[in-house]
Amino acid sequence: MSSSRALKWLTGSLEIILAIPLLGAAIVIGSGYTVLGLTFILHVVTLILSSKNKEPFYGSVLGIITSLLAWIPFVGWILHLITGILLMVTAAQKPRQARNNTYQA
Repeated sequence: MSSSRALKWLTGSLEIILAIPLLGAAIVIGSGYTVLGLTFILHVVTLILSSKNKEPFYGSVLGIITSLLAWIPFVGWILHLITGILLMVTAAQKPRQARNNTYQA
């Protein structure tokens, strides 16, 4: 497993946890919004590694946007949920090279 895929699993899990309505709000507010800065940094690192490995990076781009807008109560909740799902889906996908090799005879 590549480091970018591992980071997608990590950031996707964090986003799903932050999407839990009362728990996510308690974590964000309780940390003084520091957790949003941490997730921003993780999403940027994941984006860089994903683009370097030629993997899908749209989940990381949405994660960066989410980190910037998540302080808005209901907008943050839906963005955390969508970002978490996208990151988990892209992390679960087979690498592009492995998919191409399966179609060759």
